[in-house]
Amino acid sequence: MFHFPSWTLTVRDLSGGLLLLAPLYLGGLVYYGMSPETTDVGYQPVQPLPYSHALHAGELGIDCRYCHSTVEKAGHASVPPTSTCLNCHSMVHTESKKLEWVRTSAATGEAIPWVRIHDLPDHAYFNHAVHVNRGVGCATCHGRIDKMEEVFQQERLSMGWCLTCHREPEKYLRPLDQITNMEWAPENQLELGLQLKAELGINPPQNCSSCHR
Repeated sequence: MFHFPSWTLTVRDLSGGLLLLAPLYLGGLVYYGMSPETTDVGYQPVQPLPYSHALHAGELGIDCRYCHSTVEKAGHASVPPTSTCLNCHSMVHTESKKLEWVRTSAATGEAIPWVRIHDLPDHAYFNHAVHVNRGVGCATCHGRIDKMEEVFQQERLSMGWCLTCHREPEKYLRPLDQITNMEWAPENQLELGLQLKAELGINPPQNCSSCHR
């Protein structure tokens, strides 16, 4: 009679456990593969026209609020209308092929179909005005926009990422007059952050209903 080697019994005993672990492994793999950390960081969609933040916000030094004019008073940072572009481009590079969409939009009244980059899920509530009026700078969430030829998503924007700031806001706060200054860097962030936290009465909520309404 043929007898299987003794090591096959060990394999048999282990195989049951491996079969039970396989769904957990696959589930974990899918969860990580579809998490914001791996799917959204680096997201850089093709825009209808080649607008350079490195040129406008960086080289020319245009303040973020010139184009995103509602960021200090509304929940959303508005996308600039075509008329904002024409404040300059009715006189500058008026015949440039890169600005064809701007001229078409001005002639037809149809908005330029910009593709949104930083887009939180519908179940997450975020208010731009609340954050920028309490010392959270543009660069904290969006990165060095002034150095990006084409804007991409630099941070995860996940719940865990947001909570790191809500739990220790002093690590990220800056003076209100430096909110849009991409090059601002404190000598002692923690000391300044704790001071601003006390002065502005900052105590970020961590309960679910603050962001999930």
